[in-house]
Amino acid sequence: MKKNKEPEENLFEALKLIEKEKGIPADFMITQIKKAIITACKNSYGGNDDVTVVFNSTTGKLEARLNKTVVEEVSDVNREIALEEARKLSSLANIGDKVGIPLDPRNFGRIAVSTARNMIRQGIRDGEKEQALSEYQSKLQDIVTATVEQVDPITGNATLKVGKSIAILPKSEQIPGEILHVGDMIKIYVVNIKSGDRGPKAIISRTNPDFVKRLFEEQVPEIFDGVVQIKFVSREAGSRTKISVVSNDPEVDAVGACIGPKGQRVGTIVNQLCGEKIDIIEYSEDPVEYIKKALSPANVLDVVVDPSGEKICRATVPDNQLSLAIGNKGQNVRLAAKLTGWKIDIRPESGFFGEDEDEDKDSKDEYIGDGLDTDEDIVEETNADTAEEAENNIDIINENAGERITE
Repeated sequence: MKKNKEPEENLFEALKLIEKEKGIPADFMITQIKKAIITACKNSYGGNDDVTVVFNSTTGKLEARLNKTVVEEVSDVNREIALEEARKLSSLANIGDKVGIPLDPRNFGRIAVSTARNMIRQGIRDGEKEQALSEYQSKLQDIVTATVEQVDPITGNATLKVGKSIAILPKSEQIPGEILHVGDMIKIYVVNIKSGDRGPKAIISRTNPDFVKRLFEEQVPEIFDGVVQIKFVSREAGSRTKISVVSNDPEVDAVGACIGPKGQRVGTIVNQLCGEKIDIIEYSEDPVEYIKKALSPANVLDVVVDPSGEKICRATVPDNQLSLAIGNKGQNVRLAAKLTGWKIDIRPESGFFGEDEDEDKDSKDEYIGDGLDTDEDIVEETNADTAEEAENNIDIINENAGERITE
């Protein structure tokens, strides 16, 4: 018949199991158990917390000793021991010495045992919080891969397993139009970490503009190595992103590096973003050139900046590219304004908006991208067929972008 293991051996194996499953180091839990035993002794022995607790990791044994002072006549049984009794434990004991009396934790009182048990449980919870915090902090403002464990059918919020921790991806932080299923492996961006009574909470997102930035850093070695730098990103998740890049090496094409051979690099990122369109432009210190590129795929004829020094400009485009420059519901110019930080007034070449500066501005039919970080659609409604045609043109340009640059 198989002999049962000693309680201490079972305890040590339990600690190893906790370390394996929850990631809480056994040494951390041993420290918590020592504190619990000391507290239990204090409650059981008249406040005496002079206790020595030793774990033998080789044998798995736990030894606890209550230290008492050797005296000729005992007046406090919880803190003192007679010389005769002390010499049974140590033949070298003398008056004034301290002698450790072996303890069996199982003999503690009910209240002391309950207190110790609660302290150990609290230690496990604290260990889990510390582990989760450490895991999150190592990935703060970075991308992690998570597994979808549950999707709330009412709110649409997804419960994700991130390493050994759990995080909630709100519906508002999911890419519009994407459908998550239990078991899916997805990439998320850790925006921030907040501490709470129930432990650290990770604020995660798939709509944050920095999510796109980190995806490019993963896919483009030149960005990871610092040869190519991402300057700015403007994004309307699920629809379109504009990103400006610059090369620190004159022999490296920043835009071409991001697109990759036949569009492979940017294509991988587009797949991660559920088909979201991505415009990659070259950053320029010259605001006129930068604004022209930001309004791509439209061909901008001229950009005139406000002489007052404010970040306001007027961009002139061919009449047949007006809707392309503005974009569907103003998206293209809105993203360009966010990317550059400039208010952009789009005007057609024919000037049918009216060029009389003395004319009341409220009577002018114009579109201005305000350059502010807002999702409000302040647009002039364009003809539906024209807008659809513009979107088709953008798709064609995106599909052929990789081949054009590599050629």
